[in-house]
Parts: sequence; structure tokens; C-alpha cells
Amino acid sequence: GAPNVSTAAAVREQHGHDESMHDCAPPDAVVWPQAVEQVQELAALCHRCRVPMVPFGTGTGLEGGVNAVQGGVCFNLSRMNAITELSLEDFSVMVEPGVTRKALNNHLRGTGLWFPVGTVSTGEQQRRARDGGTGGAGG
Repeated sequence: GAPNVSTAAAVREQHGHDESMHDCAPPDAVVWPQAVEQVQELAALCHRCRVPMVPFGTGTGLEGGVNAVQGGVCFNLSRMNAITELSLEDFSVMVEPGVTRKALNNHLRGTGLWFPVGTVSTGEQQRRARDGGTGGAGG
């Protein structure tokens, strides 16, 4: 519905670039899924219609990965921000892709664990978050 989909030019422009040197390449639409099932349904629809999908976290990447060079639908994952599992025994945490490092560290406060900057590469962090979670330990 309307609060979860936008084709407004300003919103599309915001989602068409990151911190890289690349020019803005806005998507045709931006969606804000809030559950894995919604992502699956949207991905299936995009696949069926042969529409490119572009994931978007916070737009701070340095590689131009959010640039929709062939248009398509931008999946803004910021509303999928639950921390679903924490295991202090094996120093792991399961998060949804919209969890930021700051939110994760607030959640970890008092456990002796933290997720430092630069623990994994941006691409690896995005892959791990997309595939089920990232985690950090330290002490």
C-alpha cells in the first residue's frame, strides 16, 4: 500500500545513489517490505516481470551498489530491523537486514560484546545480513 511504496521523484533520487562517486541512477519505484514473506513475494513478482531488484540499507555504501542503472524496484530494508537471536555462548547474533551497527551495539550493551566498524567488508556484511544475520564479538 501507499505507506510502503513510492514513485515520488525525491524518494527515488534518494535511493538512486550512495556515498560513491557514481552518478545518481534512481529506481522506478521504492518499496519498504517489513517481513521476509513480503520480500519473497516482491522478488517473485519482479522475477516474473523481469524487473531489476536493488537492495537498499542506509545508502552509505562506497561501491554504487544501490544505483539502479537499469531502473527497477528498490527494496529499502530499513523497516526489517529486528534482532531475532543472540547467543552469548558462541558470540553470534541473528539480525534482519535493516539492523544498523548502532542499533546492534545498543542491544549488545552490557553483554561484553560489540560489533566494531570494519569487522567485515561492506559486501560481505550485506551478504551475511541478507542471508540471515551478522554478528560481532569483542571484549
